[in-house]
Amino acid sequence: MYRRCLFVAAALFCALPVLAQGRPAEPHPDAPSAAKEIPIPQETKSVTQHQLTVNGQTLHYTATAGNLLITRTGTNEVEEPYHSIFYVAYTLDGADPKTRPVTFLYNGGPGSASIWLHMGSVGPMRVVTDSPDATHNAPYKIVPNEYTLLNQSDLVFIDAPATGFSRPVGKGTIKDVAGVDEDLTAFTRFIVRYLTVNDRWNSPKFLFGESYGTTRSAGLSATLNSAGVQLNGIVLLSSILNYNAGGPGLDNTYLTDFPSFAAIAWYYNKVPNKPADVMTFIASARKFASGPYAQALYAGNALTPAETDSIASQMSAFIGLSPTYIKECNLRVSPSRFRKALLRDQNDILGRYDARFEGPDAEEAGDVPGYDPSDTGITGAFVAAFQDYLQNDLKYTSKETYELQGPGLIQNWDWKHRAAGMGFGFMREQPRPYVAGDLGDTMRKNPHLLVFSANGTFDLATPFRATEWELAHMGIDQKLAKNITFGYYPAGHMVYLNVVALKSFRKDLDTFYNNAK
Repeated sequence: MYRRCLFVAAALFCALPVLAQGRPAEPHPDAPSAAKEIPIPQETKSVTQHQLTVNGQTLHYTATAGNLLITRTGTNEVEEPYHSIFYVAYTLDGADPKTRPVTFLYNGGPGSASIWLHMGSVGPMRVVTDSPDATHNAPYKIVPNEYTLLNQSDLVFIDAPATGFSRPVGKGTIKDVAGVDEDLTAFTRFIVRYLTVNDRWNSPKFLFGESYGTTRSAGLSATLNSAGVQLNGIVLLSSILNYNAGGPGLDNTYLTDFPSFAAIAWYYNKVPNKPADVMTFIASARKFASGPYAQALYAGNALTPAETDSIASQMSAFIGLSPTYIKECNLRVSPSRFRKALLRDQNDILGRYDARFEGPDAEEAGDVPGYDPSDTGITGAFVAAFQDYLQNDLKYTSKETYELQGPGLIQNWDWKHRAAGMGFGFMREQPRPYVAGDLGDTMRKNPHLLVFSANGTFDLATPFRATEWELAHMGIDQKLAKNITFGYYPAGHMVYLNVVALKSFRKDLDTFYNNAK
């Protein structure tokens, strides 16, 4: 998905349109070739003044939309620009830049522009949607965001290389930034450049990533630390920290998906004797998944028919699917099957990013939903609102096309990752990234680093239990584990689409920032 889609291990890239995992692809026709040198633009910016009232306090702030050039060592050992990175920064007027926190925000993909966080979460303006219903047609409403983080921190929204208005320049190409480590290098160079140009080296520094943006943040914690950028805090929104967790013969993902299935079944009144509180129900599902369900999967084909019937019945009471269907799935229900099966009797499918979204499918038959209602229900509103805001409020215009999803990026993406030194037996060279190890390594080296993990209970793209698992298994002791806190919200992948959840999320962010400064 343009905003934050991620590449989950089995086959689940979530872009709009859906992109397939795995096979190497030919370079995108729009991707510059190595032989073509592109003119290097100037670093320019549009600066505008604004004000916003939050909790009775009027914030006067400056918005800066512009580009910075990142460089690499070229011929004759001379630093040469190879990409221009577009950003929008919001800085509080009158604050001391040497003590004022600065937060770098970005979406995922990989290869997504940052408009989703920018226009939906903690920026100074917010687009109104009809979530969890499909949003109405234009005109769309853009309102001052009372839940902005600007009263806590300056905000820098970064469009990943080759997305938004970010572009290759000079001898730069798409392939130079199309990869886990290539992306980390580019972001590290941009952040270092921004801190230098704006005299922000002594500011408290935070990262705020969503979806694959959390993959990036965990990796950046290590690369930035190596560059001398010691972070105060990291916000992980809807996390994916391990791309090696699923696959044939690996049952852990079924266990970590299960509590999310239970939360969604609770939401749709598909469970008997439904408790009033979803978190109470989730706690019971967690206990069942780590106990009887885990033991049943561990037993494999040694499970007797009677034991299989018993487990299937217990699972049914949690996730709302029939025991017969659960047994047909060999006790292993995938998110796609769950999305298709839960409301099959109504010919409705559920959203992957936010299961509160539902919509009709072309047919009742089949195991795979025909589309993602949580994707199609918001995209038009975000795109139109951002384009209007960029031109009319930020006074930024460009002859370039604003790329929601970087052309040629995923086709050329290199998933190998050279991990930070983890010290407990993992290979440094990884065919797929395990970045929880990078984050653990950074926390051992910087024991003051705080991490906040925000999770939507109805998110089937990055289930919250999988995040809990990864953060609990990254090689840090109990003392450091206390630096990690969690938030859970009645929402999906984009927690902020539920305004009630956004309010709670924003309150938790206040606590986190106050502790991390």
